[in-house]
Amino acid sequence: MRLKLVPQNTSFDFFSRWKAWLGISGALMIVAFVSFMLQGLNFGIDFRGGTTIRTESAQVIDVGAYRDAIAPLELGDVSITEIFDPTFGPDQNVAMIRIQAQEGAEAVSAATVTAVEQALKVAAPDIEFASVESVGPKVSGELIQTAVIAVVLAIGAVLVYIWLRFEWQFALGAVAALVHDVILTIGIFSELQIRFDLAIIAALLTIVGYSLNDTVVVFDRVRENLRKYKKRDLKEVLNISINETLSRTVMTSVTTLLALISLYVLGGDVIRGFVFAMIWGVIVGTYSSVFVASTILLWLGVKRDWSKPSNTSGNQFANIDA
Repeated sequence: MRLKLVPQNTSFDFFSRWKAWLGISGALMIVAFVSFMLQGLNFGIDFRGGTTIRTESAQVIDVGAYRDAIAPLELGDVSITEIFDPTFGPDQNVAMIRIQAQEGAEAVSAATVTAVEQALKVAAPDIEFASVESVGPKVSGELIQTAVIAVVLAIGAVLVYIWLRFEWQFALGAVAALVHDVILTIGIFSELQIRFDLAIIAALLTIVGYSLNDTVVVFDRVRENLRKYKKRDLKEVLNISINETLSRTVMTSVTTLLALISLYVLGGDVIRGFVFAMIWGVIVGTYSSVFVASTILLWLGVKRDWSKPSNTSGNQFANIDA
């Protein structure tokens, strides 16, 4: 017996309260924008600048012990990761410790680095410090600019792709859903002041791809049904299409969330921000594919004869209030 999270045949009316769905999305986007303007983002070391210390030890690295040793120094954002390399010997355990730049300074002071080294020697007496490198605010500013460009280019590429594959109405609906997802994700990081670093940029790009995949699945079914149900209005065709793909959408989202929640609980502090962004992105991406992208398409209307250019009949646009 196969597990079904959604019944085989559903007939939900997803557009009976389309104004409420768009209102909720608009309100959340406004809250996210206001939070971003007032609080900003809690930038991590990647964007704020700081110092990286590379350590080597014959002892097995205990990230928790390292973190406990550094914690009394109250250095703010500290990231500790173990580096794995097949070329390392059995007694060569390497860790990377990244410390954010302190207020009013471009990098961590020499005195602070010395204090960190002394604290780590308590946790691992044989520890050695292979290198100490600093990243200033100029490089961090360039990373912010590059990250913004990456996200904008990704959304722009999606716009062109959907436009060429479907029609411009589909493209605008898909891009509206992607912008919605990105803004809400940035907003939740601003509101909760969760550390925002390069891993979150990677999560944003992944969310764009995930949301786009969901939207294209729905739009493909819409295109098929526009040919199949030529005399039904667009609102009815969209409802049929979303209901037909609903089981696939829910199953994909739930199985993805199960894996992400496991990573969030068991994965440790290093990837927790990335995983949180992915969990949030899957939820809002699934929502936007159904309630944002499709509603925008319904509002814009679509030519019913676009798949048959030889027809001479006029364009048929759906009335969103039908």
